[in-house]
Amino acid sequence: MTEPTAELVTSSHSHVARQVLSFTLENETYAVDILRVQEIRGFSPVTHLPDAPPHLLGVLNLRGSIVPIMDMRRRIGIAPIDPSPLTVIIVLSMESARGRREFGLVVDGVSDVVDLAPEDLKDAPDGDERQGEQLISAIATVGERMILVLDVDRMLAGDDEQLAAA
Repeated sequence: MTEPTAELVTSSHSHVARQVLSFTLENETYAVDILRVQEIRGFSPVTHLPDAPPHLLGVLNLRGSIVPIMDMRRRIGIAPIDPSPLTVIIVLSMESARGRREFGLVVDGVSDVVDLAPEDLKDAPDGDERQGEQLISAIATVGERMILVLDVDRMLAGDDEQLAAA
């Protein structure tokens, strides 16, 4: 008799309980998986890269690592604004064809860490694709609040490939 094995189901219809870091852009709440967050830091100027897409602000040197910094407002089509004292950079790790990498996301402000139960998560509706990639992995409802949970690997994959070609 063989031992039952646990399989990781990657269907978009199966959701598991998880913790996310929520943040704001305009009047909406977004979130990323807390296990991807490396650090949260205040906004600081970046070194601009020539011929970079408009949402890629540039790079920062974080403890010897060159980290690309993305303006999330521009990435999802919201008008950019000047940084405020609440503006932060969330440094995330991602998996790509080039291995584990770090990216920084400029957001209006960090909200809190939220526990999402499987029943809180719903599949993202069709129509939230941008240039062939799914940006939202799920929509969570917590009380009266809706949280758009981002798919970090898919969202950043194109930018990682562009940086590799540069």
